[in-house]
Parts: sequence; C-alpha cells; structure tokens
Amino acid sequence: MLDLLNIARTEAAAGDLLGLLQELFEPTDVRPSGYPDAVIWQGGRHDGQVQPVAHSLTDAYALLGTVAAIDVLGLPYYAVPMWAQYRHDLALEPLSWFGNMPCTSIKWSTAGDAWVNDGKGGKVVVMGKSGNAPLRTQAGVYCNVRPYGTITVVRCMPCLPYSQDKAKFEVSAESGIVHSEMNTPGVQMAYANRRFLQMVHETGKLGRVAFKPTQAMEDGINAGLLSWLLQGTKFEVGRKYAVDGYEEHRERVDRIIALLPADFKSGMENWSGRVEQHIADTNYGLLLWDLIDKQDVIVLSTDLDGDRLTDLLADVSDPLRHFGQIVIDKVGAKAKMDELWGEMGYTTGNGRDMTSVMYRMDGPPIHEQTLGSADAMLLRLLDGDESMGGTKRPYDPRIHFVLIRDAYLDANPGNDKLRTWLDDALASFDKVYSGERPGFLEGYHELKEAITPFVA
Repeated sequence: MLDLLNIARTEAAAGDLLGLLQELFEPTDVRPSGYPDAVIWQGGRHDGQVQPVAHSLTDAYALLGTVAAIDVLGLPYYAVPMWAQYRHDLALEPLSWFGNMPCTSIKWSTAGDAWVNDGKGGKVVVMGKSGNAPLRTQAGVYCNVRPYGTITVVRCMPCLPYSQDKAKFEVSAESGIVHSEMNTPGVQMAYANRRFLQMVHETGKLGRVAFKPTQAMEDGINAGLLSWLLQGTKFEVGRKYAVDGYEEHRERVDRIIALLPADFKSGMENWSGRVEQHIADTNYGLLLWDLIDKQDVIVLSTDLDGDRLTDLLADVSDPLRHFGQIVIDKVGAKAKMDELWGEMGYTTGNGRDMTSVMYRMDGPPIHEQTLGSADAMLLRLLDGDESMGGTKRPYDPRIHFVLIRDAYLDANPGNDKLRTWLDDALASFDKVYSGERPGFLEGYHELKEAITPFVA
C-alpha cells in the first residue's frame, strides 16, 4: 500500500515531492521528441500486451487520485512530473515534455491561481496559470471534444479572442481600451472545422455551428474556413449565416489554406450530413432544447464559447431535475425526479463525469479533465475531517477511473479483454463507493482489495 497521506503532506508543505515520487516509479528510456533530458517515469506491468498511457502529475487530488488509481489498476503507464511548483521552477518546460509524449495521454487541469515559491523567499502566482494555454500551443492541440449525454461540443483551440502574451497586453491610459493579440492560429482552426465535419459525417448526428462571425473577427475567419471546407462535399446546410465567411474574408482565409497540407480535403467529397449555422448565443437555448428532446447533436464553437457551453451542459441537469420535482409535487404525485430521470432515458449526471479529448495535429490525443476545488478537498483530508463535521462528503475519485478507462481503450482499440476488465474494474469501484462514501484513504484500501490488476 502506498502512503498517500505522506505524499499529500509533502506537497502541501512544499517539501521534496520530486524526491518522494522518484522512489515510487522506475526510470524509462521513453522521451518526448526534442527533449532528451526530460524527466519521465514509468510504472505498472509493461509486458507489451497493453499500450501504455502517459499521466500528468499535476496538483492536489489530481496528483493524489492519479497515483492511487494507477496503483490500484496496475496497467502500464508513463508519468510526467508537472505540479505547480515544479513546472514553475522549470519555466513550464514540463508542459512541453507532456505535450510531446508519443502516446495517448491524460491531462488534469488544476491550480490555475496557485501560489508558489519564487526562489527568492517570496510567493508568486504560478507561471502560466493552469498551464492549459501554453500546453495546447506546444502540443499542437487544435480542438477539444466533450461528449455528454446526446450532446457533443467541439471547441476550436486555442481560438481565444483574449491575450495569452503579457508583453502584448495593455490598457490605454487615454481611453481605457484593453488591447490583446488574437491568439487564434488559423491552421488549428482549419483542423478543428474538419474534425467537426468528420464527426457529423461519421455519426450521422446533427451539426450545429456556434460562431459569432458578425461580432468577432476570428469567428469571421472561422466561418470562412468552414465555408471553404463545405465546398465540394455532400453536406446539407440548413440555416446559413447571412454573409458567407469565405466570400467576405477570402484573401485572409486563402492565406491559411496555403499553409495546409495539399491533401487536406482529400476524401471530403464523399462526406455528408446536416449542418445548421447559428450565432454563438443562440446555442445556449438550443442546447437546452437538444438536451430535453434527447437530440443527437455535435456543436462546433470557439474555445471561449465552447467553454461556456460545456459549463452550462455540465450544470443544467441538476436544475432541470429540481424543476421536474417541483412539477411532480405540484400535481400531487409521489414519484422522485432523480429516479424518473434515468427511466426516461437521460444519462447526464452533475457534470463531474464529463470527459473531454484534445486532438493534436501530430500524435495521439490527450484526454483532459478539470478538477475543481481539489486543493480545498485535499486540505480537508490533511485536517483529518474530510466531511467537515458531516457537512461535506469525502472526495469521490470515480472520474480518475472513468478517464483512465477512456484513455486505455483509445490507446488499445480492439482489445476486448482489456475493455471487459476495465468495465469490471469500474463496476467494482461503484460497489465500493455505493451507499455511504468511504474516506479517500479507506476507499483506496478497499479498492486495492476489490480490483485485481490486469493480466493479458
């Protein structure tokens, strides 16, 4: 059994976490391309029967939960140290290590505003915040795909209409106008648009576009790229933007097209499906209708609007169930909306089980998850009262096992034995965590007893 509490205490006290974790893992010869001196560890059973997955060791429960889960499962893996203090000390180089690992990977997003030691006896906000933007840029990420229930949101990345470069960020003393550069690489935008159309074609789901071409310049270029990609295909476009983005921005869009591979549209002449074009704001309402009507839909958006759409999708099921219970109580029925929700075919929970996948222009995808309040939950563990006198529930590490399952299935297509074992492991987890939720450390020990590591 691992001493998880010692790991948590070491991180919280800014101790030698690197030295402590080095003792838990083995060295490996695997290195990300271009970084021969990268610190990469390995663990689990490396017997050639299962392709490994790379884990990012970030912060708080994202780190502790990952260490616990990979120990329980025993699958082959690589581990990249990149918690706040470590990536800050190395000027974010660990993000480049992780972003260029030659295998399917899992990235946790935490500690965006963490305070770290500045090396001079003081404290500063961690360089690069959560590290998401620089990681995505260095890894060549072009989109993030988040499925939840019947709705899948495709977010162009980076595609951010706000500054990621402090040197270019300023506020005019004369006018108060905030200036920022457009951190919107056109090539990545083109790849994201193509991924969206490919998903609509392959799944047969309705495609909705959530751009704002009349108000945001980068959305006008995005709409132009989509218009160009649709040319020569068999897609049916229902609702259309009043102005064709390619006609309006042809010269600028053609500059991006010139940078794409010559065969970028190869095979698209046979792609088909239905696409509707809406301004971004409209999709907030449409998302509610689609969720209620169980409409299978794929939504394409910018990074900024996609983040808002997925936040709404993650949060809206709870108030819908709450409203349903109000109606039930009003008519005098005795049913429970939480039970009816599943009986009626809805599968969305409370958003904590929403996974996402970032696609790179080169290399396997990166499975991503954000873990909110991870630091506060970890402090409760260290204080010895995870439930805060019964007002809170202990941390639920299920998302670690869900995310690991998705990543290994992605990295090992067609491995039915692995799929069955992963499904059984998740069922064992749910049995341990049914009813009164165990404390994190108690749950870890129970999972170690309940799950037998995979053997091919």
